Amino acid sequence: MVQLTIERLGHQGDGIAEGPVFVPQTLPGEVIEGTVVDGRIAKPRILTPSDNRVKAPCRHYNVCGGCSLQHASDDFVAHWKRDVVATALKHHDISVEISAIHTSPARSRRRAVFHGKRTKNGATLGLFGRASDILYDIPDCKLMSPNIMDRFETLRALVVLGATRRGQMTLTVTDVAGGLDVSVENGKELDLEFRSQLASFVPNSGFIRLVWHGEVIAQNGSPYQLFGSAKVVPPAGAFLQATSHGEAVLVDAMRRAVGPAKSVVDLFAGCGTFTLPLAEQARVHAVEDVDAMMEALGAGWREARGLKVVTTETRDLFRRPLLKDELAKFEAVVMDPPRAGAAAQTAELARSDTRVIGFVSCNPVTFARDARVLIDAGFVLDWLEVVDQFRWSAHVEIAARFARM
Repeated sequence: MVQLTIERLGHQGDGIAEGPVFVPQTLPGEVIEGTVVDGRIAKPRILTPSDNRVKAPCRHYNVCGGCSLQHASDDFVAHWKRDVVATALKHHDISVEISAIHTSPARSRRRAVFHGKRTKNGATLGLFGRASDILYDIPDCKLMSPNIMDRFETLRALVVLGATRRGQMTLTVTDVAGGLDVSVENGKELDLEFRSQLASFVPNSGFIRLVWHGEVIAQNGSPYQLFGSAKVVPPAGAFLQATSHGEAVLVDAMRRAVGPAKSVVDLFAGCGTFTLPLAEQARVHAVEDVDAMMEALGAGWREARGLKVVTTETRDLFRRPLLKDELAKFEAVVMDPPRAGAAAQTAELARSDTRVIGFVSCNPVTFARDARVLIDAGFVLDWLEVVDQFRWSAHVEIAARFARM
């Protein structure tokens, strides 16, 4: 048993004491006590609490791995996330005022990936514990939307019906207009009898669509998302901004970034989160490496009214980034790469005559790396905002605008 003082938080939200020793659910300045195992104190006793410590709002917090910062005040988390971004930028000698931080409210996550397994008395449905492969039930989660949690027991019943005796089902659940869009992996194999059981289960479930191992089993209406004025039906389990609030903030940021541009290319476009709202004022070319996403985006555009021309292209931007002559066709660029960033595409943007870039990132480290390349090529980082869609987690997103002077 040792006593330690927490010096800072790491990128995963754990407290770090001298050693380093990693201590979950602690805050800088706190004096704690516990047993160190493999450089970690799993269950610390707080001897001297921080003034920023609060009571976690969720009863599942001590065991569930879905959140890591419920013990910290909202003001502390906001300042810490600002510092995470500022530190990443500082490593590349970039200094910019962080003009705003936007935090999504509790109970607003509209997409969840749950795991489920059968038990002797029914099923466990929830998330894995912190740094653990133990699955915990979370029927009173304070993070997910009410529409998801209101149907939690129905999802559990689906696990009872569809999980194998030894495996763990994965359920990707998305809150859509009128119900839930549910996609299942690692469940029972589909035979005639089981298909019939699933088909009977869906009508009273509140599910708009049930997809099993990639195959649509039943659909009651259209599981669409509204991107601007366009209704888009994404492929089952497709990427979606975590909250409607966060999406609205990011869309507003990208509108401000491109300004009056009449032609925009949207790189890593997904199903059209930015493409379709921007098409209200500009011609937009959307690029993504998944055919099904481009097809969903195109279908949504064709059924919408009042939008400018939207074109789509399926292309792997890591291997085949848009080149200088291709980028020259557009007045502005919007880019929202995955966590790995966009090194290859950023290099081409640096070589191009592009004047304006709206940049969304879910990784401050790769954003700072790519930002350095753009700045060295003559771009100015006009403004940067922090978006916290993943409340109570260590995850942080960025919206920024680059322009050539």
